[in-house]
Amino acid sequence: QGVKNFMPITINGNGHISGLVVGGLPNGTVDADTLASNSVTTAKIHNAAVTSAKTSGIGGLTMADHWRITNDGTLNTDSTTQLNDSVSCNWERADTNSPGFIGTGMSEDNGVFTFPSTGIYQIIGNLQVGRNSAENRFATLYCQVTTDNNTYTNAAGGSGGFGQDYQRNTCSLCYIFDVTNTSTHKVRFACYTNRSSVVWRGDTTANYSAFVFMKLGDT
Repeated sequence: QGVKNFMPITINGNGHISGLVVGGLPNGTVDADTLASNSVTTAKIHNAAVTSAKTSGIGGLTMADHWRITNDGTLNTDSTTQLNDSVSCNWERADTNSPGFIGTGMSEDNGVFTFPSTGIYQIIGNLQVGRNSAENRFATLYCQVTTDNNTYTNAAGGSGGFGQDYQRNTCSLCYIFDVTNTSTHKVRFACYTNRSSVVWRGDTTANYSAFVFMKLGDT
């Protein structure tokens, strides 16, 4: 094999170095603190030459999880119902039809969800509701958050109405939650109905009433 010719490394008078090949610096010579804040752009992060291993925690989601209600049930009459054991509402992480999952997911206890780490999270919810008799009814799904592990407030909501007997609808909501402390910042879900016998639909094999949690970045 022939001898490869390399350019000599030259430190120019203007402070620039010429003759240095790609990969010529020893590993660890340049770290994140060395780079200028404007030198790592979104385009460069998503460039095909930058592997997912090198951008872990920088340019993509680090956690994505989804949970669903596994059973049909009836909401309390003309009131707000917590979606937990009080109305025999059962939860599970989606586990059929090749469900996607990234990182360490959420944990659930009697309808209260705890986040795996601090960060900015997107919460998306859908609750399929209806009534098996009568008309002119509606339901409103709420995302309720707490920042002190005690007092919950409505942070987002979405409604669905039923114009006739046996009609179904889906209540949808979306919220971005800044979780600065995993012990105090939690989320649960509730649903208000304006009449009696409003039902929700759940299933163990498909996401009819389901909720998605995604970590968008650090807090």
